[in-house]
Amino acid sequence: MNTQKYHIVVGLEVHVQLLTRTKLFCGCGTVFGAAPNSQTCPVCLGLPGSLPVMNRRAFELGLRAALALNCSIARFTKWDRKNYYYPDLPKNYQISQYDLPLGSEGWLEINTSQGIKRIGIIRCHLEEDAGKMLHDERGTGRDSLVDLNRTGTPLLEIVSKPELSSPEEARLYLEEMRLLMRELGVSDCEMQEGSLRCDANVNIRIPQAEGGGVLATPIVEIKNLNSFRFLEQAVRYEAQRQYEQWQKDPGYLLGKVSKATAGWDEASGRTVFQRRKEEAADYRYFPDPDLIPVIVDDAWLERIRGELGELPSAMRKRLGTQYGLSEYDVGVLMSLGRQTVAYFEETARVCQDAKAAVNWITNQVQATLKDRGGDLAELPLSAQRLGELIAKQKELGLNKQTAQAVYDKMLHEDLEVAAAIEALQIRVVTDTNAVVELVRAAIAANPKAVADYKKGKTAAANVLKGAVMRQTKGSVRADVVEAVLKEELERG
Repeated sequence: MNTQKYHIVVGLEVHVQLLTRTKLFCGCGTVFGAAPNSQTCPVCLGLPGSLPVMNRRAFELGLRAALALNCSIARFTKWDRKNYYYPDLPKNYQISQYDLPLGSEGWLEINTSQGIKRIGIIRCHLEEDAGKMLHDERGTGRDSLVDLNRTGTPLLEIVSKPELSSPEEARLYLEEMRLLMRELGVSDCEMQEGSLRCDANVNIRIPQAEGGGVLATPIVEIKNLNSFRFLEQAVRYEAQRQYEQWQKDPGYLLGKVSKATAGWDEASGRTVFQRRKEEAADYRYFPDPDLIPVIVDDAWLERIRGELGELPSAMRKRLGTQYGLSEYDVGVLMSLGRQTVAYFEETARVCQDAKAAVNWITNQVQATLKDRGGDLAELPLSAQRLGELIAKQKELGLNKQTAQAVYDKMLHEDLEVAAAIEALQIRVVTDTNAVVELVRAAIAANPKAVADYKKGKTAAANVLKGAVMRQTKGSVRADVVEAVLKEELERG
């Protein structure tokens, strides 16, 4: 794809399922995987005479997200009916927010290859989800099935400005949004369960010859993307498809052709046209007469603001500055969540070596959690003890294998580092005279390695170092061996 021929314009509508036990307007559960139609009641089924009651927890989670996205908060908002018919929407309307959204005019920063880029947020509003249709994909003519468990599930829809300019930026935006929502406790954002989905509005701008201005293609909304990879692939394909369409038909332009919706077909790797896009008037919005407006006062807003804690963007900057970590290390830590970041900070405080702490946590500790299951709260090895192990490893010059043995002993027998070292009978040789004799013996026993070293193959020294370490079963400090070995080789 030659991006100089056209510029990609993307806006995302992200749908976040809020982390509540019950639905937005009734007491039905929101457990994923429950038996079809087992989590329904007269309210979410839209039966006559039933009345909705707002889930206060869902509203507060929406407030939390809107504040974290730097939005202006509506002090007065109401509920609206968005009218349309789908078989999985029993009421034939969706309760949503139209002209008075919960939050508006915010922003989210993403870290691109060109640096930090701020993406504007048009609005974020609460609404209820529809159900799920199960169709016969084999074409054998069997009936379609409807599961209404999701009907009424609380969603927060976050609409970005069309300021994403590449498939990669779209992916980065969704990744950052997922991290933020998870860290805030707003949603679990399990994409495979449908609790984080997005619609991508894609079109392109085609620069014309000097003085000819810019042409724009009609927007295509790619619906229900539920993975970062699908989002990136769909945006890339659709942008190229629009350019090729314009080349075949110069009349394929915004204003001449209406907007459309499409789905993403993973198997064929292409977008599939669904229907022409409705406008707001087609939904016939009007205030829901069964729900009272919501007024957000100062005390309520400040309480929610106090629950936010340190936001991921601020934490990312602080970890890099305070601990001197690379962008990669910070990214790995952040991806593991706040609990891991806290564990890291305590470990680094104890051992005074942030890089070593990151390496141990992202390698050995994560491998342990994967094997055992559970999280850091259930790990027998506290951050304090891990920090003491790293400090002792540096103090004694323990090699990787020996330090790993100590780690395993501490983990499985709930021992302090000193007790684990004693139990393993680790004795570290620090006497330089003794090391000299060991090094000279290794040099005498490995003439080829010595000859290679003399020819400039410095890696041959590792053969000699390894011989000493094997001879002593790792009981001699590796840095002492290296220093003595270098001196003896240069002397010889």
